Amino acid sequence: MNEQDVLIIGSGAAGLTAALVLAERLKVLVLAKGPLDGGSTAWAQGGIAAVLDEGDTFEDHIRDTMVAGGGLNRRDSVEFVIENAPQAIARLADLGVPFNEESGALHLTREGGHSHRRIVHVDDATGYAVQEALIKAARAHPNITLRPDMVAIDLVTDRHRDAADGRRNEAGVAVAGGRQVWGVYALDAATGRVECFAARSTILATGGAGRTYLFSTAPRGATGDGIAMAWRAGARVSNMEFMQFHPTCLYNLDVKNLLITEAVRGEGGHLLLPTTGERFMPRFDPRGELAPRDIVARAIDHEIKRLGLDYVHLDISHKDPDFVRGHFPNIHERLLALGIDMTRQPIPVVPAQHYTCGGVLVDLAGRTDLPGLYAIGECSESGLHGANRLASNSLLECFVFGDAAARDILARWDGFAPPPVIRPWDASRVTDSDEEVVIKQNWTELRRFMWNYVGIVRTNKRLERAAHRIKLLKNEVNEYYGNFRVTADLIELRNLLQTAELIVKSARARRESRGLHYNQDYPATHPAARDTVLVP
Repeated sequence: MNEQDVLIIGSGAAGLTAALVLAERLKVLVLAKGPLDGGSTAWAQGGIAAVLDEGDTFEDHIRDTMVAGGGLNRRDSVEFVIENAPQAIARLADLGVPFNEESGALHLTREGGHSHRRIVHVDDATGYAVQEALIKAARAHPNITLRPDMVAIDLVTDRHRDAADGRRNEAGVAVAGGRQVWGVYALDAATGRVECFAARSTILATGGAGRTYLFSTAPRGATGDGIAMAWRAGARVSNMEFMQFHPTCLYNLDVKNLLITEAVRGEGGHLLLPTTGERFMPRFDPRGELAPRDIVARAIDHEIKRLGLDYVHLDISHKDPDFVRGHFPNIHERLLALGIDMTRQPIPVVPAQHYTCGGVLVDLAGRTDLPGLYAIGECSESGLHGANRLASNSLLECFVFGDAAARDILARWDGFAPPPVIRPWDASRVTDSDEEVVIKQNWTELRRFMWNYVGIVRTNKRLERAAHRIKLLKNEVNEYYGNFRVTADLIELRNLLQTAELIVKSARARRESRGLHYNQDYPATHPAARDTVLVP
């Protein structure tokens, strides 16, 4: 049993922010599923929203966030994050993040749904710059240990205590009822061995569940691991029906997850019909291309289906070529390699799954229902995003809640008990699989019917069909899981199916259309906004 003070599962913006604060006093172990920079943070192009411009106010940013979120946001969470945003930016600058400047001040861009310029950025690769700075700082800290290629399987709770541990009753049942979290079982992808990592406190910073869908801008590892593990351990999840689809992913049959940042529209890019060159967004919203993402994604989806198109065009070629190259150097370079010059021609784009707005239900300190367990970043549901995430609020949430969770743990540290003796992982009754095709087939089937039945536009019948197929696949995978040694692919498929079930359950429970959730059978929005909370 590998014992630490604090265990963090995930090495993105949220996890490493928490690690750096905790390491001031405690020993911290960070587990990454793949490489340390393999999560969503490094993929974030746009930037980080903060009130830094003269004339902008916290109240304006709060209002923009609440409007985009369909009124489902929790006001205290929105205020908490936005009011702490300037300090978060300052801390990142201190870590060496080279934010773009203009005339000696931070250069601010604007994105859809924002009433002011308030997006700080590093060209069009903000997430990559942030990830690099955080990893560099974490590697340099003597109290932080980083372990890549560790695939988390399940949270360790009271029910995993060793039978000889004194804190069980005569029947061998955990005295705390199985709710305390003591760490995680994780597969070492290099050796194939499962290790037990125990800690007084555990933080989930595992990212979202984008790979539940056929088309997604999320990295390969975004398989809902933290959400699924927390649910199996007994934590509530909330608002899983709100899956954000980014309006503008490059349409390319070979490159399926190249995101074209929101900032292209923020800096004057137009959405056009490829058949006529007509701008169509003003027909759907007076804000045009600067409408929130759910509106833009549904508008593109509508036009594609109405006209039988494969894609629409995103065009910024009317702007000065030097301006375009200067603002979007990385996207410009990647598109050029694919034969598209965005300074001279439009970019073919389609919507793709982009962000998981729901997740493990947490409070303002990132605490879950389960003692000892915190959740931060995209795997959590903090109340910030509501029914639709406002552009560039996601990285911001990671920094503010990563800091808040760490400081809560430090403040309450004396109340955390040392972990008990935990049973080692038992693989004595399983064998190596001779049916790997089952995993590939089920993964492909899941992602395809989730795209078709639980996508941008939904119906009761589609959701019913999805629920039926998830039940069949879960039975198959659970049987497989009980008979064969765990592999990274099997762990991810198990988590994807659990997450898909939570998405569909939540969508079927919401009998209205709000924000990202649009059901043709319930097109109206209820006067009162209510969260969807699922209880294990």
